[in-house]
Amino acid sequence: MAEERTIIVTGCSSGIGAHCARALKRDGWRVFATVRKQEDLAALEANGLEALLMDYARAETITALVDAVKSRTGGRIDALFNNGAYGQPGAVEDLSTDVLRQQFETNFFGWHELTRQVIPLMRARGHGRIVNCSSILGLLPYRYRGAYTASKYALEGLTITLRMELEGSGIGVSLIEPGPIASRFTANALAKINEHVDLEGSAHAAEYKRQLRRLDGSGPVNRHKLGPEAVYSVLQHALTSPRPKPHYLVTTPAKQGAFLKRLLPAALFYKLMRRLD
Repeated sequence: MAEERTIIVTGCSSGIGAHCARALKRDGWRVFATVRKQEDLAALEANGLEALLMDYARAETITALVDAVKSRTGGRIDALFNNGAYGQPGAVEDLSTDVLRQQFETNFFGWHELTRQVIPLMRARGHGRIVNCSSILGLLPYRYRGAYTASKYALEGLTITLRMELEGSGIGVSLIEPGPIASRFTANALAKINEHVDLEGSAHAAEYKRQLRRLDGSGPVNRHKLGPEAVYSVLQHALTSPRPKPHYLVTTPAKQGAFLKRLLPAALFYKLMRRLD
């Protein structure tokens, strides 16, 4: 009988991570699902998932996670789906360097540390898959999302470099780049902008009012927003195809935006993005 494939999925308290962890379990994977808060463990465990605590911003929890999975599987980790992240809204000039650093600790440096600890286990077995859930904002600029966009641009460059360096090792590396997906992402972003940005004292105060309507759900609904199952459909390919793609764009806006960036002169494209914001 074949051994059960094992995967670590991060950011599983809601949204993409929660859906993909449960879908992978349904499809025969042994899933180690991570969350940051103790109270989020029970719902995952009720679905037969092996839920563990891990916070990308705390290196000791990353090491503890890898050690726990190694202990339970005899050192077998077939796949890693880096997914847990948050978006810090705000104009670039309104974000302190410490706030930007916090964004990178969770969205970039923590992902690198977990990936770096998992790779030797995959090398020892001669195979593995690493899939990073980036964003269309890792390819396109967007006003008032500078911190998040910067973290995803950095992730894109690091991930593709890693893919090239691991060629021939048996370890495949891919990026998923979603556009709008239904999740708690915007609710979490609303909390972050209120926490870290002087909304009334900013030169962008009038624009922030419109941004807040988007984040609190009182503004227009994005008709292109898809459910997390759209991400899972491409995650399956990235994990199981003999030739996983480097990039998987998800949602119509993401595909259209990437196409227009290739097609249009830079100045015209950025002008268009400014209007779409």
